[in-house]
Amino acid sequence: MIAKHLILSGRVQGVGFRDWMVTRARRLALAGWVRNRADGTLEALVAGDAPAVEELLRACRRGPRLARVTSIEEDLAPPPDTPGFHRR
Repeated sequence: MIAKHLILSGRVQGVGFRDWMVTRARRLALAGWVRNRADGTLEALVAGDAPAVEELLRACRRGPRLARVTSIEEDLAPPPDTPGFHRR
């Protein structure tokens, strides 16, 4: 298992990104959460099998139809305390 803390920048708020990410993360059986930040970025903790985490990261680089992701900062992180993937 691997866990990553992500900060996504660009047009990532107001475009359905959190719901889009929750749907994809659950399909990949990942754990963690996603939330908007006051500075206009999106923050997430994603944990699971390394190939599934990488697949979600690839999808996040494109994002939902109206999103425009300009950068993703990623760092290794401790896994979440609770199972499932949630929108905060």
